[in-house]
Parts: sequence; structure tokens; C-alpha cells
Amino acid sequence: MKALGIDIGSRFIKAVLVEGGEVSGFRKLDTSFDPLERCKKLLDEMPAERVIATGYGRHLLEVHTDIKTITEIKAFARGAREMFPACRTIIDIGGQDTKVISLGEPGAVRKFEMNDRCAAGTGKFLEIMARALGYSIEDFGSEASKGNEGLQVNSMCTVFAESEVISLITKGAKREDIAMALHRSVSGRVLSMAQRVDVEDEIVFAGGCARNVLLKELFEAGTGKKVRVAQNPEITGALGAALFALER
Repeated sequence: MKALGIDIGSRFIKAVLVEGGEVSGFRKLDTSFDPLERCKKLLDEMPAERVIATGYGRHLLEVHTDIKTITEIKAFARGAREMFPACRTIIDIGGQDTKVISLGEPGAVRKFEMNDRCAAGTGKFLEIMARALGYSIEDFGSEASKGNEGLQVNSMCTVFAESEVISLITKGAKREDIAMALHRSVSGRVLSMAQRVDVEDEIVFAGGCARNVLLKELFEAGTGKKVRVAQNPEITGALGAALFALER
């Protein structure tokens, strides 16, 4: 039995193929202007008996095909628990939203907080701020780690924060110091959400932004707990969807 999970994000579409209880394939494509065609391409390239979709754009498949969907919360809970069986708290900074999920036993969602009303503190926010400072998103965290902690960026609105960054640049602030301030603002926002769901060990940082080394360090400093990151953290949601498909 082959099962496919598709996580349709605002920036990337991730697909995970599970066969015999093990991941046998993984693809990642830009969402682009036509995510439905991207999904159809993945379905053709990774045929499976069972398919479940999740993510920001999951309803596209539900409307245009007979593919069933599950929420990102359920998908990330299942995927994170598969990667780290002791997981009790999940942090996910997605392209358009940020989630903190608390799990009970044996992995059921107990409580969650989600920011999906604006881009503040999301992956898109980080991407725009990195570009404003001349960094690639891949290097943003490591370069920001070189900065000092004296500066503050007060606004989390993407538009106002970008203006604030430009103002700091014109005043002669070092860009790595600005980058550090931006990361501290994002981590502070996420940690505030985490306090409302009662953070417990073991914490898993999931999604593509989990590759940002500085955010991981800031979450560890803010919670006083070890934060786990999988080898391929961006597949968490797609893996969870694939496992749900297999179990159904």
C-alpha cells in the first residue's frame, strides 16, 4: 500500500510518499501562480492508492478532485509525533501563518494557538526582511547570529517593519544587528503564543523555518528547554497527511 501526503503551502508544495510504513519519496515544488497544476504534476509523478492533502491551499484539491483533506494542525501533530515520539509541543512558522500546538497522550491535539490573520512573524515576514537587508533566506539566521542584541524592531507589521529596517540602515546600524533584532522580535511573538498553550518537553520545531539556526537557539533560550529539529523539517505536514492516508 502506497500513501501520499501533499502539504500545499503558500510558498512550497511538499509531497511525501509512504510505502510499507517508511518514507519512500519526497518532492518539493514552488507553489507558483497555479498550485493546482503543481499538485497534479506531483500526483502523476508519485502515484499512490491513497492520498490526503493538507496545508494552506488544501481545499483546491478537495474542490477539483475527490482527494480528502485534513487540517494543518492534525497533519503536523501526526508528522511531528512520527519523527519524535515523545513530542508534546510543536512550533511551526509557515509562509502565511505561525502555529504552536500542544499534544497530549498518545499524540492527540490538546490545544493550539495560530496566527493566520497577517504576515507578522511568519516565513514571509522573514523572507521580506532578509531581502531588505541583502541576505538570502537560507543564510539569514546564521548571519543574524553574528549581530549584537542592542537594537529593537518594534513593529511586527511587515510594511512598517520594513520601513523601520530602512530607517535603521540610514542611521548607520549594522545589518547583522538589525537582523538579530528582527529574529528576537519573531521569537518573542512565537514564545508569547507558546505560553498560552503550556509548553512541555519534548519541543519540536517543524517546517522550513526550522532550518533557521538562530530561531532554534532563541526558542531554547526562551523556554529553557531543548528544541528538536528533524533532518527534513519541511516535510512534517506532508508526512502526517501521508500517515493519515495510510491509516485510513
